[in-house]
Amino acid sequence: MDQAFIPAVFMRGGSSKGVFFHAKDLPRDRGKQDAIFLSVLGSPDPYGRQLDGMGGGISSLSKAVIVGPPTHADADVDYTFAQVAVDRPLVDWSSNCGNLSSAIGPFAVDEGLVRASDGEALVRIHQVNTQRIIHARFPVRGGRAAVAGDFAMAGVSGTGARIRLDFLAPGGGATGSLLPTGAALDTLDHDGRRYRATMVDAANACVFLDAHELGLTGTESPEAIEASPATMALLDALRRIAAVRKGLCATPEAAPLAIPKVAVVAPAAPYRALDGAEHAAGTHDIAVRMISMERAHRAVPLTGGMALGVACRIAGSLPQSMAGLIAGDEVRVANPSGILSVGAEVSRRETGWFADSAVVFRTARRLMQGAVAVPMRLL
Repeated sequence: MDQAFIPAVFMRGGSSKGVFFHAKDLPRDRGKQDAIFLSVLGSPDPYGRQLDGMGGGISSLSKAVIVGPPTHADADVDYTFAQVAVDRPLVDWSSNCGNLSSAIGPFAVDEGLVRASDGEALVRIHQVNTQRIIHARFPVRGGRAAVAGDFAMAGVSGTGARIRLDFLAPGGGATGSLLPTGAALDTLDHDGRRYRATMVDAANACVFLDAHELGLTGTESPEAIEASPATMALLDALRRIAAVRKGLCATPEAAPLAIPKVAVVAPAAPYRALDGAEHAAGTHDIAVRMISMERAHRAVPLTGGMALGVACRIAGSLPQSMAGLIAGDEVRVANPSGILSVGAEVSRRETGWFADSAVVFRTARRLMQGAVAVPMRLL
């Protein structure tokens, strides 16, 4: 036989999709898992379509998830995330996907990993990549995670059952510190120029840059950003420099592909979202355009949105200077797909800034279940 079949579930979580596996159905060897995920998603594909796999040709649709028994005393399940590159044979294990985090609780209940009565379920998730705890709360009907509901989110058509995600103490998952350099505002030097930057590690390691210093407005579409090779090259160069400053690698060339994520931020301004909706400046607190896996993201990676929400609460940071004093508990983040609201609780302690929690709301849906085919030689 040329192919073997591994039990799997195909799920949407937030504005991402991925293939979900039980830990027991995969080999423990990380190298073998890499090979399986590359085959399942259809990478590497020089045509950028992942036509021979389950991927969708962009980073938000090229993901794999492993769920298994908890290895943390405060969790019900372990969740490990793998970001699969589209055009190269690379699987990045260095970060978390916030959007797919929203599908972990429903997956755990529906697969019988966690028992839940009808009503609101709480699933405590150990996010293995960042070694952080996430609390997922969502409705259960008939012993299964509810799918139908009236909650709408930017970037996803239709509505669904609302899932609340509480990321507990999200700071320092990748670097050990909320502000890896110890400063709320830094400068990055490249080709004789200096660029202001705020480097935050909350839910994911990110570097935020001033859109205007890069010749951008912060309201561009993803296609417009990608249409400028010089801009994309500059953003990647600054991202790699930031990776060294954050302590993620020794040289820019050794920077992980998935982190730090790089984003340009700008003060609130009117703009048109990808669905054609017009958003006035008063509908949001700050604008962001984020690059993920060397592509301009069509929404905003959820962990990147949370990192930005946290940064907006840190006095002296670049995002805080643009957002100003924010009323209420939520930070409204404008992105190409619409507005993302992030609840961020940040406090100043004797040891410095501390992110107490970040809260977001998503929807999720099981799209397919069964088994995925992989070459027999991989097993």
